[in-house]
Amino acid sequence: MAHNHIHIDPALPLVRQADKGHNRWHPDIAPAVRVASGSSVEMETLDGLDGQIKASTTAADLANVEMGRIHPLTGPVHVDGAEPGDLLAVKIEQIIPASRGFTMIMPGFGFLRDLFTTPFLVHWEMANGFAVSPQLPGVRIPGAPFMGVMGVAPSHELLDRIVAREADLAARGGMVMPPDAVGAVPTAEGIAGKAIRTIAPHETGGNFDIKSLTAGATLYLPVQVPGGLFSVGDAHFAQGDGESCGTAVETSATFVARFDVLKGEATRRRQRDPSYELPGHAHHGAPGVHGAHGVTPSKGYYATTGMSLRGDGRAESEDITLAARNALINMIDYIADAYSFTREQAYCLASVAVDLRISQVVDVPNMTVSAVLPLDIFER
Repeated sequence: MAHNHIHIDPALPLVRQADKGHNRWHPDIAPAVRVASGSSVEMETLDGLDGQIKASTTAADLANVEMGRIHPLTGPVHVDGAEPGDLLAVKIEQIIPASRGFTMIMPGFGFLRDLFTTPFLVHWEMANGFAVSPQLPGVRIPGAPFMGVMGVAPSHELLDRIVAREADLAARGGMVMPPDAVGAVPTAEGIAGKAIRTIAPHETGGNFDIKSLTAGATLYLPVQVPGGLFSVGDAHFAQGDGESCGTAVETSATFVARFDVLKGEATRRRQRDPSYELPGHAHHGAPGVHGAHGVTPSKGYYATTGMSLRGDGRAESEDITLAARNALINMIDYIADAYSFTREQAYCLASVAVDLRISQVVDVPNMTVSAVLPLDIFER
């Protein structure tokens, strides 16, 4: 087990243990722990709704949910030596979920929010690797625990850019969750009203809900501030690609990861968005997993991500086409750099080997698409 440990009391809301976490992104949030590169940290987490959904909660009670408390995150972790221009490699070693979870339809949220306007709540019990629910009789969901939110802090400059571009998008009618001090942790005036919400993912990671990021995966995050300031939360016992109604099998969990600083790699690769690496079993449906020969790739996969953000920095609302385009461009850049191919070669290779997968369609305004490359196709 990891030597460094951040303990969270599951019976308390985040605001009563604010030295352990936060629910907004801001560069001035103080670290909960400082570690050397190469260290592992054990981080206990609350569920994504900060413990508001109890075993006795009913669908009628959802009207009383405090949305400002969403996504209590554990952290930040300050990794010594991490500086802007570096990549922070987060090797996920273990995710241990709790035994109870929930899924809900919250009116006004979700991919089909125009069609589903009635609150609905599913309570799950998890045991022996499966989740079952009296609200969905005859169904047994296999567990594949992952964290919905993993990210690093934005710089002040990036924070200002995000706030400005999303304010512009809101003025154009896009669905945006702007800064809001109600329910914010930390409560400090200089942070609470200026920090960005955790609903949308950004260049620093965040709420991208990539179901493949289970134990064994490695997440690569471009560092924006000294120390990186990594935080994690929003544990999911299981989820379909897309997280269509806006929630997965939501739960609390213990997360263990190793943190390594890759000096100068974000700058050298010109990497702006998160990427990740998967072991061979993690990407179901990829070539070689369910292909003609049923072979599981031994080298695993490398994946890039894309959001609903134009190259000129203009944000678009819930644009899955733009997110797919960005994921693909990022993958072409990766292949060209990693394997010394021209961009034309990389584009052709992507067309015959890379899977574009919708990771989430609900974290407004930024949808997330992953471009997934099987590494067994390379001879070296």
